[in-house]
Amino acid sequence: MTEPPSALLRRRWLAELLPDVAFEGWTQSAASAAAGRAGLTEGEQALAAPQGVLDLINGFFDDAEAGARAALAGVEMETLRVPDRVKAGVLAWLDALEPNREAVRRAASRGFLPWGAGPALQRTWKVADMIWTAAGDQSEDYNRYSKRGLLAAVLPAIVLYWADHPAPEDLDAYITRRLADVSGIGQRAGRFVKPVLERFAKR
Repeated sequence: MTEPPSALLRRRWLAELLPDVAFEGWTQSAASAAAGRAGLTEGEQALAAPQGVLDLINGFFDDAEAGARAALAGVEMETLRVPDRVKAGVLAWLDALEPNREAVRRAASRGFLPWGAGPALQRTWKVADMIWTAAGDQSEDYNRYSKRGLLAAVLPAIVLYWADHPAPEDLDAYITRRLADVSGIGQRAGRFVKPVLERFAKR
C-alpha cells in the first residue's frame, strides 16, 4: 500500500526530531528546528502535521503500532492462551517503542496535562484495539468494548514501569499481574453489566 505524502513527510520530520525529544521534550521549538534540518517547507509542515506537535506525537505512536502489528503477524496466536496473546501484543508494542524510550516518557508526561489527556486516551484505546485484534478478538458486543477499555486502563501503568528499564523477567511478571487484575475485574463486571445491556437491546 502506497503511503500518503503526509505520512512520508511526517516520518522524515520525526527522524530529525526524535533525537532531540529525549533532551528537549515534544516542544514546538524542537519541532521547528527538526523541520529545518529535514528541509521541510512551511507547506510541507502543514501537510505533515496540521496540528503541529500533537500530530507528530500521534505519528510517532502510529509508526510503533504499525511495527507491533507487523511483528505480531508472524506470531502463531492460535497456539497461545488468550492472556498470552494479549501479553505478546503488549510486549511487541513496547519492543517497537524501545529505540525511543525517552520520547515515550516525554509523551507520557504530556498526557498528564489537561490539554494532553484527551489525545493520550485516544492513542491508548487505539493500541488496545490493535492488541486485541491481533489476538484474534472479533467480538462486536459489550465484550469488545470492555476488553479494550480494561486493557487501555492498565497500559499507562505498564508504560511507566517499562520506562524505568526493568529487567525483562520483571517486566514480563508485571504485565502478567496487571493483565490478571483487569481480567478479574472484567469478569465480575460482565456478570452485572451484560444482562442490563442485553435487556435494553431486546427493547
